[in-house]
Amino acid sequence: MEKKRVGLALCGSYCSYEKLFTAAEPLAESYELIPILSDTAAETDSRFGTAAEHIRRLMALTGRKVVTTIPEAEPLGPAEPLDALLIAPCTGSTLARLAHGLSDSSVAMAAKAHLRNARPVVLALSTNDGLSGSAENIARLLNRKHFFFVPFGQDDPVKKPCSLQADFTLLADTLEAALRGEQLQPILRR
Repeated sequence: MEKKRVGLALCGSYCSYEKLFTAAEPLAESYELIPILSDTAAETDSRFGTAAEHIRRLMALTGRKVVTTIPEAEPLGPAEPLDALLIAPCTGSTLARLAHGLSDSSVAMAAKAHLRNARPVVLALSTNDGLSGSAENIARLLNRKHFFFVPFGQDDPVKKPCSLQADFTLLADTLEAALRGEQLQPILRR
């Protein structure tokens, strides 16, 4: 049986990359993963690693060249369709782009192109303003067909009271549910 094609798009929440890579390893066994990095993630070194290291790691995980530009992402719609797109981590900036229909980054373009086929987009939030500036965008996407959320909660309510992060251990379960057209419940976790 042919594996389903799943876009694995990473945005700039570098602190969650280790959780993402751990959760993505079993996904690589079950799905054909198409790696995508936001422009920022493809170019920015941080205390959590260099952009080149993240690109190498994605290539090793998926066995494919990483999509890093808008022109490379656009064919992921009708020309090279995906069965699902997983954006993990999904930052507040990317969340805003998706909520407002912008396609000015490689990840947002991948989502726009993918949505042409009316297939699921799974969002694994990682944003310091989830309960403030990004709350409205979360609400917008919760009400849109084809968007599914990895269950999330506050990652540090004392030091970062507005911060939200997905439970990356639920990536596979959420993806499987989204492919069936279902939202994994409950969405809000402790």
